[in-house]
Amino acid sequence: MNRRPTLLAALALTAAAALTLSACGSDDDSPSKDTDEIVGADTGGEKSASPSKSAEASTDRPKIELPPDLKLTFEGGETGDPVKDAILADSAERMRAVDAAITGTDPEGEALAFYNTGKALEAALNWVAQFEEAGATMTGEARYYDRKVTLKDKSSATLVFCADESKGFSKDKKTNKIQKTPVTKNSYVLYNTRLDKNAQGVWQTSQIISTRGAAQCQP
Repeated sequence: MNRRPTLLAALALTAAAALTLSACGSDDDSPSKDTDEIVGADTGGEKSASPSKSAEASTDRPKIELPPDLKLTFEGGETGDPVKDAILADSAERMRAVDAAITGTDPEGEALAFYNTGKALEAALNWVAQFEEAGATMTGEARYYDRKVTLKDKSSATLVFCADESKGFSKDKKTNKIQKTPVTKNSYVLYNTRLDKNAQGVWQTSQIISTRGAAQCQP
């Protein structure tokens, strides 16, 4: 029995309820590009094959695994500030969780709900649904860099970072055909996110805005 549609439906209801109760400002929660290239593949300060410090901190955190043909790299994971480092780690896990839901390595969507809340959860569900409807998955590489954390207070922060998605593509689930696209300025994306620390100490992404082709992310 495939439980994934039921779980995603439940998560969607949770996201809708959170949005109804939230007083947060507007957010661009729609994916900013077609499924021909990767959006939201993740890599932290270290190679993504290694669990983040955030994930190592608690056995209660869901284990995230990605398929071998999807490589994610996060640069600048250690700032010397334990709070900022935790934010960077949980943000990276969020990006990996979205990819795990898309590629089928987290069919229950456990990590997706663990690291997302509010509008960011709605955006993640929307993006996963687009791949499902297209019968597609992800392959290739994505690199995240210039990650900058700004603490707002003890339980909220903003994180701005760039993504190089020029080597990430969608792949047909049935035929395994890779939909390669040319590298353009839109292969580089600026992400502006808000994270809120929940009662369990997890820095959940609550809002996310992406700007494709942003000048500050160009190589």
